[in-house]
Amino acid sequence: MRRSPLFSGLIYFLLGALFTYFAITEVQTNGWGFFSYLLVILATFDIGSGLKMITFHFKFRDQLKK
Repeated sequence: MRRSPLFSGLIYFLLGALFTYFAITEVQTNGWGFFSYLLVILATFDIGSGLKMITFHFKFRDQLKK
């Protein structure tokens, strides 16, 4: 079964929000270390991928309607 880009984009957004939460708690407890930067980078990639997948879904859906 194939997943739609919208569903994948939402999953990426949720993962990005989760990594952001973990990064915030890590910085509050231990300060800025390697693991904090790693979590911020992962959150950035996931949110960016989520945006890309969601915009792809809407562009592809509009092309199918034409």
